Amino acid sequence: MDSNTLTQSWNSVCEQIKTYDGVDPSQVDAFFSRIHPQAMSEGFLMLSADNDFIKFFIERDFLPHIKRALEEQFSVPFTVMLEVDPLSSSNVLPTTETAPAPTAPVTPTPAVTAPQPPSQTQPRTQGFPETEDLLLNPDFYTEEVPQTPQQKSPLPQNNTLSSYTFENFVIGDSNRIPYTMAVTVAEQPGRQAYNPLFIYGRSGLGKTHLLCAMRNYIEETRPELNTIYVNADELVNNYTESALAYDKDKSSYKNFKDLYEDADVLFIDDVQQLQGKKQTLDIVFQIFNTLIHKGKQVVLSADRAPHNIDIDERYYSRFNQGGTFDIQPPELETKLGIIKLYIKDYNQTNPYDTVEIPDDVQLYIAENSGPNIRELKSAVLKIISKIKIEHLTDMTISDVRRELENHFSGGSFRRFTSDDIIDQVKAFYKVSDKDLKSSNRTHNVAFARQVAFFLIKQFTDLTFQDIGKQFNRHHSTVITSVQKIEKLMISDREVSEEIDVLSKMIREG
Repeated sequence: MDSNTLTQSWNSVCEQIKTYDGVDPSQVDAFFSRIHPQAMSEGFLMLSADNDFIKFFIERDFLPHIKRALEEQFSVPFTVMLEVDPLSSSNVLPTTETAPAPTAPVTPTPAVTAPQPPSQTQPRTQGFPETEDLLLNPDFYTEEVPQTPQQKSPLPQNNTLSSYTFENFVIGDSNRIPYTMAVTVAEQPGRQAYNPLFIYGRSGLGKTHLLCAMRNYIEETRPELNTIYVNADELVNNYTESALAYDKDKSSYKNFKDLYEDADVLFIDDVQQLQGKKQTLDIVFQIFNTLIHKGKQVVLSADRAPHNIDIDERYYSRFNQGGTFDIQPPELETKLGIIKLYIKDYNQTNPYDTVEIPDDVQLYIAENSGPNIRELKSAVLKIISKIKIEHLTDMTISDVRRELENHFSGGSFRRFTSDDIIDQVKAFYKVSDKDLKSSNRTHNVAFARQVAFFLIKQFTDLTFQDIGKQFNRHHSTVITSVQKIEKLMISDREVSEEIDVLSKMIREG
């Protein structure tokens, strides 16, 4: 078959696949731009992929659709082979900020035709990127013991971060370029063109998800590399602890520095928190320069562009020397994709107790939600809670409008502070401020504290670290508490009603 006919036949197959139920045409456009037909004969098609990443996901989620389309068009069953093209231009980092065609997010499917890395492709219990399976831990009311400075580690000690993957990151025009750059760097860490990689955007748009997806992908595909993920706030704390310990342990400072300089890939999240931390900035600058000089990869994130961070010019110019990409608020299609992904993940987690949310209801939620993805997720969680607790078989737009009245933060919706929420929680559960922020772990106090964590996260843009500081808790405790309340809102009518009442009290002041 000549090349023109081969290309035409392949394009026809691609268009046919877009018509199948359950196939997102935008995913076909994104993925299939990275695979190319090489040869075709009766019952046989050879394709080449730009890289292993593309090959893996095509084989896993699209190969049955390719075979089906071929058989429908040519009336014979097909064998399809897919190989990686080592000379593909996508295996070489571009020298400008023009991104190659991106890969699209893929959700887990039962049919697997290629070997799968364990943490990225084995069935997982997960909801939003910020939630994980809690069914194995039924003690919903047990809190972590607050960590002392000596117990802290720059490496994450919970499983939450492992649920962030490229496959459950929903892409759209708002985040396509940073997503593609994250994939590119994860495949080839340490290349000069995008070192450091700097991703920025307002809170709640997926920066942490991308950083952790990169780390998880590298750990699966390049286990020999030493990857370290740390939030800038933790980095400051770790440096402070090493400095305080220096009088007693002269090696503490060196140990701190060596820990990060031994990384092959260093991820620093929320670097805007380094503002005003001159000593920490100086040491980070030294670590940064050492790693870059050794050809190691550095990945940074912030809620603003480097030049808008209030630090010395030499720092932000260094941060900005590689690839700098921003994530914009999600457009309607991306928000719909996030909603569908969450519903699908929930149903995979609960196969014997699934929920259905009509398409028009999903569209209403997407159209009325604000730019913060957390607000979108909390709206979906609220609707699922309503369906589960009241055993509803149908939900109309009118029902959802009543349920989500005043939920979204558009219009004249005022900004809330953590103090606003804490005051209402204290009054509702009749606990004191001292108890709420102490190590008191009695049931009523511990539960009130967890509810406060959840509501502060829902009503404000504070990070888990910021919330933890206010309660003298490690951020992993806050994450776990938020997840517990999310679970209880679905399974426990009383908890769901309490959260609704508290939310109304907070809005009404």
